[in-house]
Amino acid sequence: MASDAELAAMRQAITLSSFGLGTTSPNPPVGCVILDRNGVTVGTGYHRRKGEAHAEVNALKAAGAAAQGGTAVVTLEPCNHTGVTPACRQELINAGITRVVISIIDPTSRGDGGAAVLAAHGIDVETNVIPNETLTVLGPWLTATRRHRPHLTWAYALTNKDSHQANEQLTADLRSRTDLVLSDKTLEEGVPGGHAPEHFTLPDDLDGELRPWLSACYTTGSRTILAVGAHHSGALHDNFDCVDEIVVAVEKASPTGGLAAATADLTPAGFELADISPGSTGVRVRLRRPRSSQARAGIAEPGMH
Repeated sequence: MASDAELAAMRQAITLSSFGLGTTSPNPPVGCVILDRNGVTVGTGYHRRKGEAHAEVNALKAAGAAAQGGTAVVTLEPCNHTGVTPACRQELINAGITRVVISIIDPTSRGDGGAAVLAAHGIDVETNVIPNETLTVLGPWLTATRRHRPHLTWAYALTNKDSHQANEQLTADLRSRTDLVLSDKTLEEGVPGGHAPEHFTLPDDLDGELRPWLSACYTTGSRTILAVGAHHSGALHDNFDCVDEIVVAVEKASPTGGLAAATADLTPAGFELADISPGSTGVRVRLRRPRSSQARAGIAEPGMH
């Protein structure tokens, strides 16, 4: 069982992993914390983008010799293959780590999986540590990976006024967590220039049917897409099962009518209320499909990043 120090370290690792949102794809956003043999944090790291050091390597570099005999706390199972970068499980072994605490097993892991190889080398391995909390960052990547189609968020403003400014604010607030932003017929990176160009490109064609287009986005490296504006409702209507999350900016209205009445049909079938954030001019409502029908299927599967 994970100790209190390890649970705190895992939550720190989850927070660190979020710094990679919008730039790691097609790799997952991963965070890692190294504890010394006394349970004190001596190194932290996260994965920024494919082709660069993984979270474990960055954390081990920060820890230096203090990692010897210590514990690695990581949000996703250390990879078990040598690709663009070395295998993380071997880096942990070489550093003298004696225990590895993992939140989620990697469903794309090759061979026996990093956790199995670590255990075979006599390292104490614990898995499935607070996975629901880790899914707050890793969930969209897992969903996209499982079905080979990007996680799609639809955001729009529900307002009696000009919605253009509200949509621009939504884009500004949400774009840094996503790979692609689709607005009208314009497609761009969520974080301009954030991805490794040799591993990520924009799809050539914005026209055509939604499902093949989403598949093309996945093939070119995208794992998350943000579509902004109510005008997307037409394209999404017959493919609403492709939508994983909805964010609606709802303007404040009188208690007896107007937008207060319009919110009656705010939650479509198949979605649950995930969060409501009040602001000075209204509220932002976040809806998502239940995790049981999304990425949770990836938690218990045998475990590449």
